[in-house]
Amino acid sequence: MKYNILGNTDIKVSIICLGTMTWGEQNSENEGFQQMDMAIEEGINFFDTAELYSVPPRKETFGSTEKIIGNWLKKRKCRNKVIIATKVVGRSGMKWFRNKETRLNKEQINEAINESLKRLNTDYIDLYQLHWPDRKANFFGKLGYKHENEEDFIDIRTQLEVLAENIKCGKIRHIGLSNETPWGLMKFLSVSEKFDLPKVVSVQNPYSLLNRSYEVGLAEISIREKCGLLAYSPLAFGMLTGKYDNGAKPDGARLTLYADMYTRYTKPKGLKYSEKFNALAKQNNMTPTEMALSFVNSREFITSNIIGATNLKQLKENIDSHKIDLTDDLINEIEAIHDENPYPCP
Repeated sequence: MKYNILGNTDIKVSIICLGTMTWGEQNSENEGFQQMDMAIEEGINFFDTAELYSVPPRKETFGSTEKIIGNWLKKRKCRNKVIIATKVVGRSGMKWFRNKETRLNKEQINEAINESLKRLNTDYIDLYQLHWPDRKANFFGKLGYKHENEEDFIDIRTQLEVLAENIKCGKIRHIGLSNETPWGLMKFLSVSEKFDLPKVVSVQNPYSLLNRSYEVGLAEISIREKCGLLAYSPLAFGMLTGKYDNGAKPDGARLTLYADMYTRYTKPKGLKYSEKFNALAKQNNMTPTEMALSFVNSREFITSNIIGATNLKQLKENIDSHKIDLTDDLINEIEAIHDENPYPCP
């Protein structure tokens, strides 16, 4: 297993990070335990979760994934072997979450951290991430930014100050962003430098063969400022595994169960270009999964690639992608398809 330094810290995290958001919905606690056991055996030391999980988000299941991880940590007694990343929800319409509008203010961040610590059965969180911005911005596939002059959002300095307090008292070690824009990342970095507040060490955004928008403005910042990408949805919700090719609807698959909720990768361009990439992989004697994940692993601005699976066979194939190096010729073929339509699923 390859390991990368997390931002400007002394923490080494595996190039493959275990994503967990299906546990408590598509996967049982026992299946979650099996996945974590396999991950550790294969050299993974980095798990990513969120207070929101499992998905899709529901009042009845939020926090269930953290509870599964916490139960595993308690039973296996191996907290020192795992780097745990979790997240606080951003501004949303989910008023059932804390019986009020979710905001990234001091009260709610503190409450979220304390509740995550309880569910995770731990005294500290290694990487605490803001799941999405408090302000209105382009994330979750939104394009065409429209500015609202009277917009109210929690000041970035305020957000950093409450996170700094939690670092000082030992509840969290480092901080990261998620679903963030270039302006947002640079603003967090500049405010932290100006006021001597904790520096962001990572950004968790979508990145895959179908969505390389991170390369436009954020990749340079990741490299120059040492706050690498934690890539989520590297298989585009399974579109880059080939299992949905030709209109297939596998039983139990996410886009079969929740097709109306998750349409980011299933629009005509997503269907067309996922099949092109999947065919290219097969032409080169690889599975679509192997090629898609290996491509993400190879990017200079990547700190870790967050993979998720609903069974151990999928998980093993995902993990093994770290053993594969793509040839220059194959990279060139990937780029040729990319150039036809650079961002089919932003």
